Amino acid sequence: MSAAAAPSPTSVRPTLSELFRAFAVVSVSGFGGALPWARRKIVDQKHWMTAEEFNEAFALSQFLPGPNVVNFSVVFGSRFGGAPGAAVALAGLMGPPLVIVTILAVLYARFGDLEVLSRILAGITAAAVGLLIAVVAKMAAPLFRKRWDWAPLIAIAAFIGVAIMQWPLPLVFLVLAPVSVALAWVTR
Repeated sequence: MSAAAAPSPTSVRPTLSELFRAFAVVSVSGFGGALPWARRKIVDQKHWMTAEEFNEAFALSQFLPGPNVVNFSVVFGSRFGGAPGAAVALAGLMGPPLVIVTILAVLYARFGDLEVLSRILAGITAAAVGLLIAVVAKMAAPLFRKRWDWAPLIAIAAFIGVAIMQWPLPLVFLVLAPVSVALAWVTR
């Protein structure tokens, strides 16, 4: 394990069983969006990472192919337990939802045409969107508190480009990524 990938000295080192349990709880709690629950469990409750470490690990996870939270579980698990840690965290994240979704699919096939079910699903969707907005705000807070330089401006520009102007994400990424890397290189 390289020095850059090593856990910080202030963080608590979880066991493999703790990794599995934590990601199992995250996966069951975070149906429709596990990232807010992962951050709460890892940063706020267990103190396994600082907010900045979480943001850095999550940023790496966004560059890897596949779902971000799945990538994060592998990155986080390998950071604390190597390959077994990555496997255990991934199993904790993916196992419980697989069982739950299989059961729900059987129930939906039987009762999917009920009107009350569509109302329940609409309410769950609204809650998931609210959780996503809350975690984005929580993840951005250290960036804005720590310093007000070009980094938050890049984030704001990306938000405006994708969410407001509705430009394609790959185009916004192709323009802003080199600008961000250049600014980071110049200011360090």
